[in-house]
Amino acid sequence: MATQQTSGSSDFLNNLGRVYAIYTGGFLAFVILLAILEQLGVPNRILGYLFVFFTLAVYAIIGILSRTAQVSEYYVAGRRVPALYNGMATGADWMSAASFVGMAGTLFLLGYDGLAWVLGWTGGYVLVSILVGPYLRKFGAYTVPDFMAFRFGGNFARMIAVVVLVCCSFTYVTAQIFGTGIIASRFLGMQFEIAVFVGLAGILVCSMLGGMRAVTWTQVAQYIVLIVAYLTPIVILSTKNYGIPIPQLTYGHALQDIIAREQQMLQTGLATVAALKPHIQPFLTYTPLNFFAIIFCMMVGTASLPHILMRYFTTPSVREARQSVAWSLLFIFLLYFSAPAYAAFSKLEVYTNIIGRDLGSIRPWLFTWGELGLIQVCGKNAVSADALLAACKAIAGHPGVIRLQDFVINTDVIVLSTPEIAGLPYVISGLVAAGGLAAALSTADGLLLAIANALSHDVYYKMLDPNAPTVRRLLVARILLVIVALAAAYTASTRPADILAMVGWAFSLAMAGNFPALVMGIWWKRTTTPAAIAGMLAGFGMCVFYLVVTRYFPQAGVSSFGMSSLTNPATGAPLVDVAQVMADAKWIADVPASGANPLQSKVGWFGLTNIAAGLIGMPIGFAVMWIVSQFTAAPSKEMQAYIDEIRKPRGRTVLEEKT
Repeated sequence: MATQQTSGSSDFLNNLGRVYAIYTGGFLAFVILLAILEQLGVPNRILGYLFVFFTLAVYAIIGILSRTAQVSEYYVAGRRVPALYNGMATGADWMSAASFVGMAGTLFLLGYDGLAWVLGWTGGYVLVSILVGPYLRKFGAYTVPDFMAFRFGGNFARMIAVVVLVCCSFTYVTAQIFGTGIIASRFLGMQFEIAVFVGLAGILVCSMLGGMRAVTWTQVAQYIVLIVAYLTPIVILSTKNYGIPIPQLTYGHALQDIIAREQQMLQTGLATVAALKPHIQPFLTYTPLNFFAIIFCMMVGTASLPHILMRYFTTPSVREARQSVAWSLLFIFLLYFSAPAYAAFSKLEVYTNIIGRDLGSIRPWLFTWGELGLIQVCGKNAVSADALLAACKAIAGHPGVIRLQDFVINTDVIVLSTPEIAGLPYVISGLVAAGGLAAALSTADGLLLAIANALSHDVYYKMLDPNAPTVRRLLVARILLVIVALAAAYTASTRPADILAMVGWAFSLAMAGNFPALVMGIWWKRTTTPAAIAGMLAGFGMCVFYLVVTRYFPQAGVSSFGMSSLTNPATGAPLVDVAQVMADAKWIADVPASGANPLQSKVGWFGLTNIAAGLIGMPIGFAVMWIVSQFTAAPSKEMQAYIDEIRKPRGRTVLEEKT
C-alpha cells in the first residue's frame, strides 16, 4: 500500500506543471461558462452557489486524493514539495482573509498609514530567508516546538513553544472561519451561524485525511483561484478608466482623480472637512513611532509564526527551502503590490458612483449588503429603498443625495463589493467571493494543521506516549484537528469582537515568544537551556501582560507610567488603538469609510500601541537569554557541533527522519 502510494505521488510530482495548467484552464473555462449563464438570465443566487460549491468540491477532491497513512507525508508532505509550488502554497497559506479581503479595505480606510501593514508583512519573508527558514529545514523537524525541544534540551521548552503556537494560531484560525461565514452568508443566502460550519466542512476535508500533503496541493490550487480573483476586477477597471490593463501603472492616475474628487466634494457640500480623510496624507491615524513600530512588528512576527515556518519543513533540501522563500515573496508580492491599487480604484468608484447619487436611484446590490448590516446610509442599515429614504429625511436639511458623511461601508465589504459598485457583471463578484473563500480556507488549513500537529506530535507523541504506533499517532492527529476546528467554528459563530481584535496580536505574541529563541538557538551556540526557557517566559509573559493591561485595564496601565491618551500632533484628534483598528478594518465591524474614527484612543506605555507589544517583549527575551547564558553552563560540545551543522548549507539533516 505504501509502495503504491509513493509511486502515485512520484507520478504526480513529475507532472505538476501539467496538472495545474489543466486545473487553471478548467477554472477559467468554468468562469466563462458562468458568465454565459449570467447573460442567459440565470439568477445571481444560483451563480453564487455554483461558485462556492464548485471551488469547495475541487478542494475536497484534492484532499481526498491526497490522503495518506504515512507520518512524514502527514506532517511534512514527505519533504518532497518543489520550491516553486511550496512558494505558491506558502503564498496561499499567508494570504488569509486579512490580506485578500482586509488589506485593500485597510488601505481604503487608512490611506497612506495602511501601507505599514503591506511593508511589514512583505518584508517579513526577507527575515525568514536570512535568519530562520533554511536552518529549520536543515534541522529536519516536524514542528517548531520540535526544534525548541532538541536545541534546548527537553519538554519544558517544547511545552512553552506549544503554548505560544496555540495562542498565536487559535484566534487567527477563528478569524478565517469567521471570514468564510461572512462570504458564504452573503453569496449563499445562509444564516451566518450555519455558513460558518459550511466553510468548516471544506476546511476539514482538505486537511483531515492528508495532513500537510493534502493541504499543500490544495493551497497551490487555492492560490491560483485567489490571485486570478483579486487581479481580474482591477485589471478591468484599469482598462476601462485609463486604457491600460496594468493597474499598478495606472495607480498614480487613480490617486490624482481621488484628490480632484475630494476637492470637488468639499466645494459642492458632498463632504465635510471632518468626514474627509485625505488618501495620501501620512500619519493621520498613527504617529511616526507607531507607523514604523507596526512595520517592524509585522516583519519579525511574520518570521516567527509557526504555521508559516512549518511550510519550509516540506522542501527536499535546504537550498530549495531558501528558493521557496524567494518564490513565496514573489507570489505574495503580486497581491500586495496590487492592494494599494485596489483600494484606490475602490475609493474612486465609491466617490464617483455612490457619493452624490440621488436617494431614489440606489441600485439593489447595496440593499443586499445593508441587510447584513455592512452598509449604512444616514445612520441606518440600508435594508431597502424605503428605509434609506426615511432615515435621510429624518435629518434636517438633508439635500436628498448621498453625502460622504451619510455613507458608511464596512471595510471588509470593499473588495467584495467593488465589482458591484463599478457596475461589472455579477460573475466578477462571484469570482472575487471565490477568491476570498480560497484565501480564508487556505490559511485556516495551515493554522489548524499547525495546532493539531503540535498537540498530537509534540504533546501526545513526544510527551505522553512515545511508543505510540503510526496508526494511533495519525488517528490522534485527526481527532485533535476536528476538535480544534469545531472549537474555532463555534467561537467564530458567536461573533466575538475581542478574539477578532486579538488576531493582530498574533504577530507580537509570536515575535516575543518565538523569535529570540529561534535566532539565538540558531546563531549563538552559547545560548543555554535555562536561558532560553527564561527568555521565552519573560518575553512572551511581558507581551501578554502588556496586551491584557492596555486592552482591558487601560487606566491602570497608563496611570502606572504617568501616560495619558495621546493625540495626533497634526490634527489634535485622538489616536486610534491599532489592535481595534485592525479588528474593525479587517474583521467585520462598522467603521466609517471616511471621516472621524469613533474609536477611543488606547495607546499604551511610552505612546506605543498595544499591537506593537512585541517591541517590549522581544528585547526582554533577547536580553534575558544573553544574561542568563553568561551565568549558566555552556551547552555540550555535541550540541554546539549540531548548531554548526545546522548552519552549513549542505550535509546531512541533523534530526534524522523517523516514521
